Amino acid sequence: MNCVKEFENIYKKEPEGVTFCSYRVCPLGAHIDHQLGKVTGLAIDKGVYIAYTPTNNGIVELSSLQFEGRIQFHLHFVSKEKQCDWADYLRGATIALSKKYHLNVGVHAVIEGTLPIGGLSSSAAVTIAFITALCKVNNIMPTNQELIALAMEAENRYVGVSCGKLDQSCEILSKKDHLLYLDTLDDTYELIPTHKDMKPYKLAIFFSGLERSLVGSKYNSRIDECRSTAYALKSFIGEECGKVSETQLRDVPREVFDKYKNKLPEVWVKRAEHYYSEYDRVEAGAEAWRRGDLEAFGKLCFESGYSSIYNWETGCPELIELYNILTKTDGVYGGRFSGAGFKGCSMAIIDPSMEEYVIKTVSDKYLKAFPHLKGKYSFSICESADGVSIGKI
Repeated sequence: MNCVKEFENIYKKEPEGVTFCSYRVCPLGAHIDHQLGKVTGLAIDKGVYIAYTPTNNGIVELSSLQFEGRIQFHLHFVSKEKQCDWADYLRGATIALSKKYHLNVGVHAVIEGTLPIGGLSSSAAVTIAFITALCKVNNIMPTNQELIALAMEAENRYVGVSCGKLDQSCEILSKKDHLLYLDTLDDTYELIPTHKDMKPYKLAIFFSGLERSLVGSKYNSRIDECRSTAYALKSFIGEECGKVSETQLRDVPREVFDKYKNKLPEVWVKRAEHYYSEYDRVEAGAEAWRRGDLEAFGKLCFESGYSSIYNWETGCPELIELYNILTKTDGVYGGRFSGAGFKGCSMAIIDPSMEEYVIKTVSDKYLKAFPHLKGKYSFSICESADGVSIGKI
């Protein structure tokens, strides 16, 4: 691991520990976790490593192999306002953890991400890996649900991204060769094993070469549109609404939307159409995975990608082109954008026997359409993996 070598270079000694958190992909359930919908996910065998050693003076000192600058702060004096740099997620995590537990021991740490940033929830991965390091040196043993809540609080309240719990849940609860099937309404979940008769598969990640901040994207506005839609629908049927910020489409049955959608702005109708259709795709996808039908599962992934483009209205020309190429490439069972859909990558479930063909076909067609991204575009072939658990800290 390069983070270990860099740690030794900076501190002239070996780190006392290394934490790891996998990245994740979400084959089905795109953009509905914040509406308390159902989702699916797979952790992958690439992620974030943090090499660290404890500091008894409460100082946290952080370096990253991906970002410039060494960050330093004290456990008891973390800025209440985000600093708009790469360590904001970790400041937020420190504040969230310190609300529940007494922290005395800080860390010197070096962080390494093993894939390009964008679309795989690297922010959740680095946050979770950092929290596990702080827990280890302070002898704290949170539950998995506490870890999920702590990482979410750092992202929602400190950084300002209105994400749901999909990313954190996938990266903590996942199990190799199982599909995570999670209901974000009540946190119940199932780990569906890969059926013995399912065709072999690998996960291909195609990085567009684009980078853009999630907070600066239209991500948060999409969530506001969903909540406004749910609020309006509840008012149409005379139901007490409460606050818009606390209203989700999961509160509203599909038949209510179908009855009153002609009273809604067109853009709100599109957001709701995505939510309800994606919810159905998740349930159908879980059943397809359970019976080992990879073709049916992949088809649903492509349908999810289509709805993300035309109903959720995410995607730039580069990512849309990647998606369109995947739909026309032999050896690809299914695929869609990974992440918010304004940058980053697309994921695909592929036939391992056609791996070379898929990589060459997608790469050639994409770089022909966007030759200026040569050197920035990249790909990676991954396997499913276990997520972080408290027993691994």
